[in-house]
Amino acid sequence: MGAGVFVVDPVEARRSLIQFGLERAGYRVAIFASTRALDAAREQRPAAIVIAMNLADGSGIDLGRRIRHDPGLSNTRIILLAESKAPIDQAMRNSGADQCVVAPAEPEDVAPAILAVLKSHHDGDPHSLSAPGITINRSAMRVLVRGKEVPTTTLEFRLIDYLARNQGKVFTRDALLDAVWGDLHFVTPRSVDACVRRIRKKIERNSSTPAFLKTIRGIGYRLDAKAVWETTPQPCSCAVCSSARLQLEANAVEQAKPRFQTNVT
Repeated sequence: MGAGVFVVDPVEARRSLIQFGLERAGYRVAIFASTRALDAAREQRPAAIVIAMNLADGSGIDLGRRIRHDPGLSNTRIILLAESKAPIDQAMRNSGADQCVVAPAEPEDVAPAILAVLKSHHDGDPHSLSAPGITINRSAMRVLVRGKEVPTTTLEFRLIDYLARNQGKVFTRDALLDAVWGDLHFVTPRSVDACVRRIRKKIERNSSTPAFLKTIRGIGYRLDAKAVWETTPQPCSCAVCSSARLQLEANAVEQAKPRFQTNVT
């Protein structure tokens, strides 16, 4: 069967329909009604988690944020299951979801809608959002720009990864604080500015005229470069990932050379 998918939904009938539809499509499915799904996810690390906005013991948006901030679940896709009148854009920003599915009027249409999201991700590129510029290796927490690795702190990595997953979207400083910094204390919107400046020095050819990480005056920030993610055993064959691997291999060969050589005559 295919990759594991968690379904977290307190509505039993809908949850069962989703499970039935996904299992027929070849997915391994585990179902939950509450935020206790987080503990199981940490153990099993599913490929995707479908989360209803309202859960039996809390908020699906809060659960999504906790999953997104968990280092062990950084590769897990989050699909938010929303009601038709929900503020979807805000819910996605707050939860860190990759996609949102609005629950169809007919319950039997829920599973096909979720399958369409999973299939579009797999068919388009099973482990990347293909476009030149940046390569992100989540499992190793590595960022490569134009094939060259740049060092990042954990916070810098989380910020650039979040912006890359939402390429082209503009985020206010407060929205980035909620999504990336989370519950950390003693941070202000200026903390975002400082982190952005550090990232620009590392990824831009000229940090004063950034090509990737743009400032949108009066609002916040936007990442214009899409990113390629390497997260599966089967490597991506696009030009950016290939270049990144060649660079890493060359670095490994260089580092493996002995520091001192003795000439034998």
